[in-house]
Amino acid sequence: MTEKAPRIALIHATPLAIEPVNEAFRRLWPAAEARNLLDDSLAPDLARTGQLDEAMVERFRRLAAYTVDCGADAILFTCSAFGPAIDRAARDQAPRPVLKPNEAMFAEAMGLGTRIGMVATFAPSLPPMQAEFAAMAKAAGSPARLETACTPDAMPALAAGDAATHDRLVAEAAAGLAHCDALLLAQFSMARARDAVTERVGVPVLTSPDSAVVMLQRRLVAG
Repeated sequence: MTEKAPRIALIHATPLAIEPVNEAFRRLWPAAEARNLLDDSLAPDLARTGQLDEAMVERFRRLAAYTVDCGADAILFTCSAFGPAIDRAARDQAPRPVLKPNEAMFAEAMGLGTRIGMVATFAPSLPPMQAEFAAMAKAAGSPARLETACTPDAMPALAAGDAATHDRLVAEAAAGLAHCDALLLAQFSMARARDAVTERVGVPVLTSPDSAVVMLQRRLVAG
């Protein structure tokens, strides 16, 4: 009997995140069954309210519960501005693995040095990600510190189909963090810019999709 492939639910707040993470699954873990759920009202609603209120937390609980009803063995959120809401939603799904967008990338980065640079293209994602990194470093006893840069014009360029401008803007922002021990690309949609960033900096460049796929495979397959 053929062993059932693990089903991974991917929950997105923007369609721009869908292809990068699915490409990472095809390349790094093709045996997994990745399935996508998109709610593209999440980011505009967060931008309008300016806070992760209880109504938003409840939406994340319902999104996670829906994917479980559909047979998910694990859940990966790709929307990096919603960490606290994901934390609270994830508790309802224990012991099923639930990953926040940058959890795996942050853990990997802490093994690469103490000065970690991160470039973002969606400004509202920075405060929760900075808090998440600091909390993870403290829990791990790591002295790692996060330096950030944001290039807000890059995401609209990508959404308009101008991928070359997106990659150029991300690489330019990353160049200002070349003194760091490693560079992180905050949004899933930024993974496509890794080669352009690598050409500008002489340090390891990590992406959320690759790190997350590797961590999920380790948790579900390697135990």
